[in-house]
Amino acid sequence: MDTGRHTGGSGGAGSGAGAAPTLEDVARAAGVSRATVSRVVNGIRNVDPAIRQAVQRAVDATGYVPNRAARSLVTRRAGAVALVVSGAGTDTPDEFAARVFQDPFFGRVVSGVVRALRPRGVHPVLMCAETDADRAELVAYLAQGGADGALLVSTHPHDPLPGLLARAGLPAVLFARPEPDVPLPSVDLRHRDGGALAAGHLLAGGRRRIAVIAGPAGVPASRERVAGCAEALGATGRPPLAVAGADFTVEGGEGAMLRLLAEHPDLDGVFAANDLMAQGACLVLREHGRRIPDDVAVVGFDDSSAALSCRPRLTTVRQPVEDMAAEMVRLLLDAVAAPVAAAPAVGTAVEAATPVLFEPRLVVRDSA
Repeated sequence: MDTGRHTGGSGGAGSGAGAAPTLEDVARAAGVSRATVSRVVNGIRNVDPAIRQAVQRAVDATGYVPNRAARSLVTRRAGAVALVVSGAGTDTPDEFAARVFQDPFFGRVVSGVVRALRPRGVHPVLMCAETDADRAELVAYLAQGGADGALLVSTHPHDPLPGLLARAGLPAVLFARPEPDVPLPSVDLRHRDGGALAAGHLLAGGRRRIAVIAGPAGVPASRERVAGCAEALGATGRPPLAVAGADFTVEGGEGAMLRLLAEHPDLDGVFAANDLMAQGACLVLREHGRRIPDDVAVVGFDDSSAALSCRPRLTTVRQPVEDMAAEMVRLLLDAVAAPVAAAPAVGTAVEAATPVLFEPRLVVRDSA
């Protein structure tokens, strides 16, 4: 089966004027058989790397473009994956979309996914799943072959979608570890180590009255970051002055900082569990006449675009989101290429997949 026709362009080697390049044109240009070209174009792995490179150069030279519909008949794959942002039904659809896409974290996930998928010839399909109906539609879409699998970023620790995907036996990879009874692969950060990095930096700068702004208590990443900071401070005999909860937004950081200043006006250091809350804290500190970092040092978490737009620029703990997203892509495509495993029977005990953990890194700028 010829899996491609170039619908425009000027043709390639061996083509007539204006003719669409074919597999035969690529084979002639590469000096290999048509069958070898077909294996390379269809992503079949048992091809020598040198031959694969020669075929790819010939594809570029001839302007050959695979026909995705024909290719899917050969590979039985859609050539697309769903990039899903999911919650637990706590927001209206408009509130959910606004909250998600105003957070620079999600832009970094998308960037990492697109960068990793592009050279593989696979396309992302962005989907939101905030309601039961959304989740049912997504599971049906994947089961019917609309996409080859799902890259899932969940905004809620008790999101039911990972369990639905696992029970349906559909390929999926999560950003952040799933609940113990959900046997899906995942990527995550050593968040506790990141919190300890923030505490160590504040202590090394001579700060002794350090408060913490935490994210939502139900989010494991936030709990781990706060715990890592508190443990590192406690080990020096200087536990946090206080921990104020917020919601990972600039406004949440402002409210938490107002409460902390009212209760502890002599504080000299703040660790916020994400950059948006740290940015909100900086706004309040400046409004109250506190110089940053002279009077109060501030450390955030993520190293997002908010860290650079903040004034002063934030010292923060970097989460390598783009690299983590690329690893999600690798794990998913490996799972798609592997033999299909049967879904576990209802009530069957399952073993949790071991997450791929990334290391945090302190990025020192102007705020601490």
